[in-house]
Formats: sequence, C-alpha cells, structure tokens
Amino acid sequence: MGEDLINTIYFEEDISEHPRTLSILAKFKTARTIPIKRFGEVFNLRNQNFRIQKSKPALILARKHSGHVLQAPGGFGIGSTENFYFSHMYNCVYDCRYCFLQGMFASANYVVFVNFEDFDIQIDRIINQYPKKTVTFFSGYDCDSLALENITGFAAHILQVFRRYPKSLLELRTKSIQVKPLTSMEPIPNCVIAYSLMPEVMSIALDNKTPSIERRIKIISILARQGWKIGLRFDPLIHGKDWQVLYKELIEGVFKVIPQESIHSVSFGPLRFPKAMHRDIFRLYPEEPLFSGPLEQRGSIVAYRQEIENEMTRFCRQTFAKFIPDSIIFQCTPEGQSVGL
Repeated sequence: MGEDLINTIYFEEDISEHPRTLSILAKFKTARTIPIKRFGEVFNLRNQNFRIQKSKPALILARKHSGHVLQAPGGFGIGSTENFYFSHMYNCVYDCRYCFLQGMFASANYVVFVNFEDFDIQIDRIINQYPKKTVTFFSGYDCDSLALENITGFAAHILQVFRRYPKSLLELRTKSIQVKPLTSMEPIPNCVIAYSLMPEVMSIALDNKTPSIERRIKIISILARQGWKIGLRFDPLIHGKDWQVLYKELIEGVFKVIPQESIHSVSFGPLRFPKAMHRDIFRLYPEEPLFSGPLEQRGSIVAYRQEIENEMTRFCRQTFAKFIPDSIIFQCTPEGQSVGL
C-alpha cells in the first residue's frame, strides 16, 4: 500500500507523542492530521456508509485500552485446545465481497493501535496460564496481518515476541504479497504464515484489491523454500458453476509447488454469516449474486443449504487427502461466525 493513498489521519491526543505515532505520521508528510480524544468519535459515528467510505478511508491512530487478546470462537482452530486472537488493527485494505468486517463495523476507516507492548503483556499472561499446553494465537481476524506492515511494523514486532515462546504458536493470516519482514529474517518454527485462497476466477470476482491467486502462490512457494511453515486456508468455500473443477485445479496446483514438509495445516470452511451481519452486508451490495445464491437461514446463521455444505466438505477432505495426512486438515465453522478475511 502506498502512503499516498491516505490523505487524512486522526490521532488520539494521549498518544500524539508515542514513538509509533510519530513514526507513522512521518510517512504521510502531506496528509491532513486531526487530533481526537478517542477513536470511537470517528469510527463509531452513526449513519456512515461503509461502501462509500471504502473508496477513500482515513487512518486512525489510537490506544487499545482493553481486549487486547480474546478467546477464539468455538470451532475455530488448527489443533490446539486453547485458541486466542488479537487485532492490532481494525479493517482491511482489501475489499472482499464476503468479508465480515463490512457487516461488523460502521466505518471503513483503518484503526491502528500503537501500544503493541500491551498486547505483549496479555500474550505473556495467557501463555503462563497454560504452562503445559500449546496455546495458539491468531493475527488477522479483524484485519490482514501483513498488508499494512510497511506502515505499522506490527508483524516484525510480534514475531520477535514469539521467539521467546517456542511452545506457543502464532498464525499470521494474510492475502498480501508484501512479506519483507519475513524474507529478511530467520524463520520462526512456531509461526505459521497462513494464506487465504480460492479459485482464480472466483477471486477476480470477489477478492477486490487483493493480489492475484497466482501471485499469492508464488509468494507461498518463496516463503516455504526459505523455511517458513505454511498454512493454506480455503475459506470461505464458494459454491458456483464448476466449483469442483475449479477447486480441484487450485488444490492440485498449490500442492505441486509447495512441499508437504512445509505445510503446517490446511483449513477450510463454507461461506456463512450471522443473520444480522448478512442483512447489513446485503444492504450494501443488493446486486451481488453471492448473497442471493443457494443460502438459507439456519438458526442464527445464513449459510449454504446443508446438503451443499456437506458436499463441499466431503469433496475438500477427499481432495486434500491425496496430498497430506488427515491430522493436519481442519474444518473451521465457528457457529454464528463468518469465515474468511
């Protein structure tokens, strides 16, 4: 992301002299800067239009006062019994049609929390609560882990934190091909670089502003050769014409270039939304065929019909099983949650 794409920056007054605030502001020499008391003054305003705002979002620099690390939803994980997530940022530079953030937040502006050390303290506390267990932490739930790394420097920071905790696991979820902090450092064995993937034709239609699937796979291959552990994330699974052919080609193509020993885990999950979130996203994109496809309400979620979900699940497991052991295949369908950032 080029610094010229941001022309307005709000910053909380009490972090105006924070070293990261000053560092970030120095990268936007021509941007208009506006002091505020709390980020919610801008971010939580009513009657904002996420779709319109997405075309030219502002950047908000803030301090996170609580909730630095949260318990992951049930059904979300890659093998550990203790799963947590953290978000150094709210919102994403990409504009994927299925992304739950557009139904979660009223604003499309980017919020970056500059007090990284408070995240570190909470991570340390949680790890010490489970001294005999592998605790997994997910980054990239409310944002892309790497897409704004050239501005925030968060990945470079948190990777050094996890060097101190070799028994814990960190997942960096991303669609970005900006991987300079990874390619310029020694791989960390307890870090998984997890890439979201879908067939190229679907990505072209739905993954707006993201790097192409071809470019993502090329970067995955480079990271694998360097020694990083790779996570392959096929979520959300999208149903449509020739979906089996398209996913078969994608999966076979990925495993041709990524050695099995580099793959930490593979996860997948069908498209689903909490009912209220689906309603809000549909209002933003009433013409989008994705939201008027073979979906149904089941309890508190809107999802593909059960027979479609079952068919896609069987197909994925059978196709993955040709390349990797079942022990590293995970179906992530947290109840009431959408999947795929």
